Amino acid sequence: MLQSLWYSDRFRSWIMQIALLGALLGLLYWIAGNTITNLAERGIRTGFDFLAHPARFPISESVVHYTPSDSFLWAFVVGVANTLWLSVITLVLATAGGLFLALAQLAKHPLLSRLAVGYVTLFRNIPLIVQLLFFYGLATSVFPAPRDAFEPLPGVFLSLRGVYAPGLVMGAGGGWVIAASIVLLLVTIWLGNRRFRDVSLVRRIPSFVGIWLVGTVIIGWLADVPLHLESPVLHGLNFRGGMYLSPEFAAIVVGLALYTTAFTGEIIRGGIEAVGKGQWEGGRALGLWDRQIMFRIILPQALRIIVPPMTSQYLSTVKNTTLAVAVGYPELGLVVNTVINQTGQALESIMVMLGVFLTVSLTVSLFMNWFNARIALVER
Repeated sequence: MLQSLWYSDRFRSWIMQIALLGALLGLLYWIAGNTITNLAERGIRTGFDFLAHPARFPISESVVHYTPSDSFLWAFVVGVANTLWLSVITLVLATAGGLFLALAQLAKHPLLSRLAVGYVTLFRNIPLIVQLLFFYGLATSVFPAPRDAFEPLPGVFLSLRGVYAPGLVMGAGGGWVIAASIVLLLVTIWLGNRRFRDVSLVRRIPSFVGIWLVGTVIIGWLADVPLHLESPVLHGLNFRGGMYLSPEFAAIVVGLALYTTAFTGEIIRGGIEAVGKGQWEGGRALGLWDRQIMFRIILPQALRIIVPPMTSQYLSTVKNTTLAVAVGYPELGLVVNTVINQTGQALESIMVMLGVFLTVSLTVSLFMNWFNARIALVER
């Protein structure tokens, strides 16, 4: 029996893997114990008890409610929410901008295609941190005071204090309408994928968005939640009302979106050019216009080539949000720095930051891998 196990490749492989795993866990246990002992000898506190204590520092802006009397744990939640909000907006803008940039590069108009090539050359070869500092300097030094603010569009004002634009204001119960809208979106995607599997994803997305928007309006009407559009109005030395974007947030969104668009545009252009020219010729033989060929034949096939490198670009963009600390936007990195200065518990705060970014990156990877599997060709 023992002799047969000894000569079994599978048994020896399991033994080696268990031994390596045990050695790794032992090494981690030794490092953790050694670190705790050294920190205790130097009088440095360890543990996560501080998370329940009041933070007692302000956060300039947040997408969730926060006051200095809230706990350090809630301050971390605010940092995570700001990071996710920044990541989502940047990814949406960079994806849409990248598609436009790729189509511009492939256009037959010489001026448009060369401008697109120039854009890629300019933004891809300048360090991101330099671009962020440039846009922040632009936002805080070039624009005028609120009284003389630029108004590029009706109701949209650009000033030293930031960007002011019309915004939707919801009355009491608005949070429930938003939650119901998110549930409706998830249900729409789930039912749509089950009932319309044979329809291409490019054609399904506009239908999903339309159903979701109509459903959200109906939910808001049934809930009788007052909803109106509020425009900013100059009152005294500053604007009041409407939607407000701080100079820090505007600089990081513009800088990150423009920088990432240069990369997403190249990824999408490469995917489109990888589709055989015979597909174009086949579409023209069927009497389709170039626009119809692009969106009904070329892009669905190009998605299979675009998605894998786009996943890496999305992950890089999420991690690049940590550079927002350079312009003072309170994303997770800035909140962690402030917590370390307040409590001195750097190890725990860095571990929280590592865990959050690992979780976000793995979630993005899982979603993109699922999407890649959905659009992949299935060979019988």
